[in-house]
Amino acid sequence: MIPIYLCDDEETVRHQIQTALEWKIFIENYDMKVVCAASAARALLEAVEDNRRGIYFLDVNLHDGMWDGFTLGQELRRRDPHGTLVYITSYGDLAWKTFQYHLEAFDYIVKKVDQTGAAAARCLEAIHTRLLDERRDPAEVFSLRTGDEIRYILLSDILFFETAPKAHHVFLHTADSRLDFVGSLNDLETELDGRFVRVHRAYLAAWDKIEAVDWKGNRVRVGNRECLLSRAGKAELKKKLGGSL
Repeated sequence: MIPIYLCDDEETVRHQIQTALEWKIFIENYDMKVVCAASAARALLEAVEDNRRGIYFLDVNLHDGMWDGFTLGQELRRRDPHGTLVYITSYGDLAWKTFQYHLEAFDYIVKKVDQTGAAAARCLEAIHTRLLDERRDPAEVFSLRTGDEIRYILLSDILFFETAPKAHHVFLHTADSRLDFVGSLNDLETELDGRFVRVHRAYLAAWDKIEAVDWKGNRVRVGNRECLLSRAGKAELKKKLGGSL
């Protein structure tokens, strides 16, 4: 369970954020919990467990003696170096301030009437997504560039790769999408050795997604789609299947 800490000396804002976070956790069934919602830095620090990789929503303009949001963030960084800091502020751009304090904040929530809680919930969703991505085994993800964007696709979602009409381009097929990227099936066959089988010079199919083989019609059904099957592809499949078909 990932602990969430909130520190804001405005009771109304604190209540809005806490309520929004708890509702988001409940609806999405996140393995998270708001364990402390404090108005003062000391109360929050007393609740923090060191090195727990918590999530911290901190008011920038905290009026608490020696503490403001940035000095509190520094102390939290010391106790929980890999924690996630989110700053709540009445102003737009305070990124330069976090650089000054070496804090690496994940996001900034600008206080707006009746919108602060919703912004905090959206932020929590983004944090949850990032944490899932970090935990995912890199070996189970395929990365590709489409235009200026880098996409990450789970290998388990890929049905097959297909040579595209455009030179040096490949189509990646999933159940609900087709992505075009620069590459070659030869390189992919080497990179993804064992997970995909070359059924045709123009097709590289996910071994575990092959549903049926039409040996006479020279077709392979992969995830309810059809790929061509060559003579070399038949030999490769039969070798994989141990000659059982």
